[in-house]
Amino acid sequence: MTTESEHTNLACPKEYLLKMLTGKWKPCIFSYASNGPVRFGQIMKLLPEATKQAITNALRELEESNILERKVIREKPLHVEYTLTELGVEFIPIFKAIEELHLLPVRQQKQ
Repeated sequence: MTTESEHTNLACPKEYLLKMLTGKWKPCIFSYASNGPVRFGQIMKLLPEATKQAITNALRELEESNILERKVIREKPLHVEYTLTELGVEFIPIFKAIEELHLLPVRQQKQ
């Protein structure tokens, strides 16, 4: 997690933004949350090779970066959902652009 003092020391704002979303599971978790609220158990099923601790850490860091919001749903059964914050929603077009760039070599090979 990048602290506020680290943020002010970074020469490039893009570097700070990239640090917020880098990590083994953060991009995947962000992608799942961009489709709507997700629960911890859902993430575990979608990322079977990830450990509980790794997912917990990634979720916590995304919360601390104000990208995800943790909501306790007080209905039976009591559960927690993770949703994108306003800042998180702002990242969706950036992720879509990255996905497009990822597909660019495949499209070029087909031509």
